[in-house]
Amino acid sequence: MNNTKGSLFMVAAMAAFSIEDMLIKSAAETTSIGLILALFGLGGMLIFMLLTWRKGQTILHPALMSKPILIRAVCEVVGRFCFALAITLTPLSSASAILQATPLIAMIGAALLFGEQVGFKRWIAVLVGFCGVLMIIRPGLDGFEATSLFAVVATLGFAGRDLATRAASPVLSNMQLGVYGFFVLIPAGIAIQLYQHEPLQLSSTAAVQIIGAIVFGVMAYNALTIAMRAGDVSVISPFRYTRLLFALGLGIFIFGESPDLATLLGSLLVVLSGGYTLFKRVKQSQQV
Repeated sequence: MNNTKGSLFMVAAMAAFSIEDMLIKSAAETTSIGLILALFGLGGMLIFMLLTWRKGQTILHPALMSKPILIRAVCEVVGRFCFALAITLTPLSSASAILQATPLIAMIGAALLFGEQVGFKRWIAVLVGFCGVLMIIRPGLDGFEATSLFAVVATLGFAGRDLATRAASPVLSNMQLGVYGFFVLIPAGIAIQLYQHEPLQLSSTAAVQIIGAIVFGVMAYNALTIAMRAGDVSVISPFRYTRLLFALGLGIFIFGESPDLATLLGSLLVVLSGGYTLFKRVKQSQQV
């Protein structure tokens, strides 16, 4: 196992995901969310279709219509749409910080749906992580922004997607799942566009930003896959949280954001709790 290689690819994946978020946020300044989702889904689907064909795999696999894949599709749309709204309407840094709670929610789902054993200390870590999320969104206080709840819903969607992926048939490859995941964004984006009745306008700058988001999104996906297959999960996975550092940097230097102390402390709690639960989970699996 090459832990150095895996760690570097994990960091590269998180950097690419952050750049993808930045480009989508920038494109949303002049282009509707529905159009962005549809184009993003189309581009990502075509790239993963080419990668799937290159590996000699079929696109329309019989397992496509299974219950886990259908649930995964719904969760993918909810997660993508709500996170796109979150990074558009709220600071990139705070939305990304809330997103780091996804592993915590996925852990709760795994305990409820798959019977995964969760010890007392991990439950405490989950509570600490959720306290961190509350520090970021601050419900009932002057600094509360209702639009930050989009990031919370996105986190639920992505956690559901991860759980559905775990329940999906192992005969489906990562590339095939990528095709299906991006495909569902096309009709969802069109439906959102029709519902919002916003004009179809796409400047050359926004088009380049969307293409860039697609490219960086696919790069991030591939780098993440390489990372998880290169080294020990216990060593590689904590580097997921570097995404928050990249998001903070991009938010400050590109969008002029100024995260306050509560947001920074809340982000720290989310990262520490997520890292701890991940470490305990890997340690427990190794003992088994």
